[in-house]
Amino acid sequence: MSRSATRADGLGRRVVVTGMAGFSPIGNDWPTIRAHLAAGTNGIRHIAEWDVYEGLNTRLAGPVEEFTLPPHYHRKAVRSMGRGARMAARASELALEHAGLLGDELVSSGAMGISYGSSVGEPDAMVDFGNMLINKSTDGLNANSYIRMMAHTAPVNIGVFLGVRGRIHTTSSACTSGSQGIGYAYEAIRFGRQTAMITGGCEELSPTEAAVFDTLFATSTRNDAPETTPRPFDADRDGLVIGEGAGTLILEDLEHALARGAPIHAELVGYGSNSDGRHVTQPDAAIMERAIRDALADANLSAEQIGYVSAHGTATERGDLAESHATAAVFGSRQPISSLKSYTGHTLGACGALEAWTAIEMMREGLFHPTINLDTPDPKCAELNYLRKTMHRIDCEYVMSNNFAFGGINTSLIFRRWD
Repeated sequence: MSRSATRADGLGRRVVVTGMAGFSPIGNDWPTIRAHLAAGTNGIRHIAEWDVYEGLNTRLAGPVEEFTLPPHYHRKAVRSMGRGARMAARASELALEHAGLLGDELVSSGAMGISYGSSVGEPDAMVDFGNMLINKSTDGLNANSYIRMMAHTAPVNIGVFLGVRGRIHTTSSACTSGSQGIGYAYEAIRFGRQTAMITGGCEELSPTEAAVFDTLFATSTRNDAPETTPRPFDADRDGLVIGEGAGTLILEDLEHALARGAPIHAELVGYGSNSDGRHVTQPDAAIMERAIRDALADANLSAEQIGYVSAHGTATERGDLAESHATAAVFGSRQPISSLKSYTGHTLGACGALEAWTAIEMMREGLFHPTINLDTPDPKCAELNYLRKTMHRIDCEYVMSNNFAFGGINTSLIFRRWD
């Protein structure tokens, strides 16, 4: 592989991934996540605490288990953080450590920035403000209530905790929050605005988010059989399952990474993003297709060069149909495709980062997970090379990770294997 620090097309710097970490419903490190992928076991649980909510049909979710913070996350350090921001801060700290940058002067130099997203801030903090409006009382509000609630709570808290002084991009775009964060970080480095970026997304579990999709009749109600759902692209699917988590990637200018002898895990070579401008909740396959093609054009690649596609794959009928037909329009039926959400549920703001991390790790190993619970592909979905049942050996140089969100916001990322 060429070590030139500039892209072959002359359009900016090359951007590499030098650190990765996260928290997910199937594990908080890659060996644990990989073991779940190989075993075909998901992280979906019956949430008995949700039985108190009248009218809520789903009782299923993918929680992050065994999440604890080390002692230096003392009360003063975390008082402005909800659970999502705490996961994001710790994931970012671990990713910097993975990159060999934790404590490095680059972090606070202004040459490193943050591009990070979530669908919302801490739901419990919103409840406190709701109490004020409903009960005409400020009981429960304090100086940190808004900081925990605000849409940019995760990147701001990451920045304060780690002392980052570069630019901050806040990406609060529902299911593309994490992938848009990665895309903006890529552009900031590619065009010389920053040397490195902390990027990704997070979300904390809340029954309010389950209710969002419940009102659309889009949640799975297999409440007594959590191991059988969600079922992306399957004829017998009955909706999505909400999850939680956080994922952080450290992106870095190639020249800087090489100069310091950094571990390089992949190169980010393409990004496409658009919006359909048509409907808030009904996806448009033609515009999804255009986002995918934009990423290919940005990377100067043909569709045939992509060896694997990480699907958004939510297990909703409209989403699965639109995504499958958009993917088939670009790739035909050849490229292998699978959905991580069959294991984790829909982690919303975190999904783009967790799915990118997983795709990179699988590309490095040449071993890719199936979509579990995909027994009978829905005949209304496009004919694709759906990975099923077992892990699959695939030797490829490029992987694509796609996400599609409410509001018709679409993203596509392409990563190159680093040899």
